[in-house]
Amino acid sequence: MTVSTPPDGEKPVDATPDDRDPWRPPPPGPAPASRGPHPMEPLLLPQPRAVGMGIPALVLGVVGVAVGMLVFLFWVSWLPSLLAVVFGCVGLSRARKGLATDKGMALAGVVLGGCGLLIAIGSGVFTGFVVKAMVDDKREQVEEVRASAEAQRKTSEAEEKARHLSFGASYAFGDGLKVTVAKPEPFDPDSFATGHEKGNKAFQVTITVANTGTERFELDPGLPRVNDADGATTELVIDGSGRQKIISGYVLPGRQVVGKYAYSLPPDAAGTMEVEFSPDEEQWERSYWSGPTP
Repeated sequence: MTVSTPPDGEKPVDATPDDRDPWRPPPPGPAPASRGPHPMEPLLLPQPRAVGMGIPALVLGVVGVAVGMLVFLFWVSWLPSLLAVVFGCVGLSRARKGLATDKGMALAGVVLGGCGLLIAIGSGVFTGFVVKAMVDDKREQVEEVRASAEAQRKTSEAEEKARHLSFGASYAFGDGLKVTVAKPEPFDPDSFATGHEKGNKAFQVTITVANTGTERFELDPGLPRVNDADGATTELVIDGSGRQKIISGYVLPGRQVVGKYAYSLPPDAAGTMEVEFSPDEEQWERSYWSGPTP
């Protein structure tokens, strides 16, 4: 059997026996690709539990207690103490649920916050009592001063009222001196009198100073002051009759001195008169005797 020549002139390749063997196993193919490692599920690591509100609760509790111990700042300790209690309760709740690990600090914050609140409340109550006691004491002092002033006013009014007497009455000045002003008597000045105008009415005032004490007393009364019915000061009448007598010198124990003075009053204000007198004006205020004229 002949093999035809290819048209391009090349010689055909002779077939090998292997190419013609139908029972021959197929030639080995390429080596299989290497397989990678078997895929594994990622490891689930336990998540760390977060720190809760224990630290701020503890810090605020310490601050509340520390501030509460200060004398002038205790009144602001309630705020950090209250926040410490709130944060501590929140921290304890989170710790029970397993969301936080600071249960001890949260509990300490609650305890310290409670102590801070107690300190703030106790200090406030104590301060309130102290302030109330101070206010009550000041009020008592004011009441005492007011009562003393009222008593002094009433005493002064009583003394002032006691120093206004009617003619013929006696007033005790002190040191055993007792003064009596008699009811005025008409006085007829002589022709040489001074201080008396024509048409006026003249009256004589008799003053008696008695020493009821145990020691003599030097009198320094000055002249009595006499006012007419209108309250105007009247003129002292001096004449040559010798009927006037001025009080001066000493008055012995158990003795008395008598002074006589004449005064001229205008006719339209001569219905009443007032006499002011003191045995020693440097020691005692004047007393007043008043009443109608004859």
